[in-house]
Order: sequence, then C-alpha cells, then structure tokens
Amino acid sequence: MKQTDTDTVYIIAEAGVNHNGDRALAFALVDAAAEAGADAVKFQTFDASKLASGNVAKAAYQKKSTDEAESQLSMLKKLELPREWHADLQRHAHQKGIDFLSTAFDTDSLDFLDTLGMPLFKVPSGELTNAPLLWKFARTGKKLILSTGMATLAEVEQALAIVTHALTFNEEPRNIDEVWRCWGNRDARKKLAGHVTLLHCTSQYPTPWAEVNLRAMDTLASAFGLEVGYSDHTEGGLISIAAVARGARVIEKHFTLDRSMPGPDHQASLEPEELKAMVSDIRALQQALGDGAKAPQESEWDTRRAARQQVVAACAIEQGQILTRDHLTTARSGQGLAPTALWGLVGSRASRAYAPGENLEP
Repeated sequence: MKQTDTDTVYIIAEAGVNHNGDRALAFALVDAAAEAGADAVKFQTFDASKLASGNVAKAAYQKKSTDEAESQLSMLKKLELPREWHADLQRHAHQKGIDFLSTAFDTDSLDFLDTLGMPLFKVPSGELTNAPLLWKFARTGKKLILSTGMATLAEVEQALAIVTHALTFNEEPRNIDEVWRCWGNRDARKKLAGHVTLLHCTSQYPTPWAEVNLRAMDTLASAFGLEVGYSDHTEGGLISIAAVARGARVIEKHFTLDRSMPGPDHQASLEPEELKAMVSDIRALQQALGDGAKAPQESEWDTRRAARQQVVAACAIEQGQILTRDHLTTARSGQGLAPTALWGLVGSRASRAYAPGENLEP
C-alpha cells in the first residue's frame, strides 16, 4: 500500500458521512478523491443505534448545519453507509488507483470491515478512550492511525498501552493494571514503531485558528517516538500544508462535492478543486523539503560558477613586485583563487605581470 512509501505523505480524503445516504454521491466522492490525487478515500461505518442513545443531543457544530431539534441518533441513522455498498465502493476506489478506507465505531462494524482486507484502520478521536474497541482494533493486526482530538497526553499514552497489550496478548486484559504492566515492557512497546501513527487533531468543525496548536504534533512525536500526522478540520488547506512542513507523515482532510449540502460535515470540508489544490501543494512541498543535506543542488552549479568571486588584480602589477593589499581585490571571473586566498598573497612576490582584473595565480 502507498502508506508504506516513506518518501511521500499519505493523504486521506475524508468523505466521512458526506455521502448523505446517497449511493451515487458516495461513488462521486470516490471519483473526486482520486481526481484530486489523494492516496485514499475514507468513509465511516457504524450502526447508529449502537453509536448513540435515543436522547443524546447533537454537538454544537452539528446543530448549526442540521435540524437543531433532531436527535443525534436520527441524524446518524440517515448517514449510515449501508454494508452492501462497501465492496462496490472499494472495488471502484481500487479501479481509480486509490485505497478504500472506512472507520468503524462499534465492534460489529469493525468485524465487518476486517473482512474487506483494507490496508489499515483509522481509530477516530471519539474512540481513543474506548478501551475495549481500541483493543479489538489493534488485535486485527492492521496498521493503525490513531486520531487524538480532545485527548490529553496521558490519554494518548493509555491508548498506546492498550494497543501494545493487544499486539502482545491474545486475550483481553482482566484489568487496566495488566495493560500498564505490559506497557512497562520495552520490547512490547517496540511493536508500535512502524505500526502506529498518531494524528494530532482538534475536534471542532471548523477548527478556529487559535485552537489548531500544531506544536502539539511535535509533542506527540517527542513523547512517543512514533510517526505523526494531522487530521485537519480547519477551513482551507493551509494548515494541512503547514503540518507537512512540521513533519506530518499522514494528512486527513474532509471533503465534499458541495459545501452548501445539508449535513453535519459539509461546511467544514473542502470542495473538489480545493482538495486537488491542497494535494498538489503538499506534493510540491514534499519535494521542496528535500533530504536535509546542505550541498549545492544540480541546478546551482552554473550559477555557482557565475556568481562566486575570485582574486584578481586591482591594478597593473609588475613581475617580481611585492604584493600589497591595494594590489588585490575580488571579482566574478569564473575561475581562479577563492577570495579566502587573498590575505595569504599579501607580502608575496608577483610571479609575473598582471593586468587590472586578471586572475592572480598562487
């Protein structure tokens, strides 16, 4: 899968629930993700009745873009991705050259998704502290991307400890102490490297600039020594691009075909041309970041020869004349002694006569 290519950022075009329960729209979202150049398109798989109780209220951002009086359960029911669509959507994504992903929000949905042979699982921010479900995510053996919206550093550590236990034992822990005991084993923790990526995230739609806190991505990388990325809920593509500049290896970004559509996530999503521009900018930035070695680039060699100055005669110099500082200067001549050699020539005897502007010889 493309995510194993360490030379490129893995870009997930998050369709989420923006299909609005419309099969044709779901397929169109796959097309748009592929056209934009994303590595994967991702949906959400859940049983609304298991995800939310009948009287739980919507989040504030959901009330702004949907019927405020409607319950969260009623809203989610309309946004379920039918299981019978999954295989066809996956096949269509593969035909378009991109990965098909979907996030599970309950055990049955996870078991179903595990039958599809997806390359990885993304654990949503809301389930980071759902220990039993997280443990089952890890037991699939698939690579994991953990989103950390709303979480403290301690909660992220606990999630990683649970994943470590699941990668080490076949049976669920009897208590949290068993999880922490496993976490204390250095060899067990090593199993996370190359297996888990942590996504910094702010779970607000859209995320205000002042609450992005991209430096928290650095904190995650430093604290756990794992690859990091960014799940972006801001408006536009700027912050995703900035996250790549700070070292993000995975970018997840919501997108829609039309921001004016009804639904909880459309307004905080990119439209297709915006997604395409963001992906293009990230690809260009990835090239621009380079390998970190400070050395002349291939295209610089001609400029280097033309722009660098060498030691030349500042005036006419006779053969055998003792050179003074006034005899010497620098100019662009394309060849000759480097300017650092000028001081060492002072006090020496000219080996031959020089015309003004002529290169000095050692």
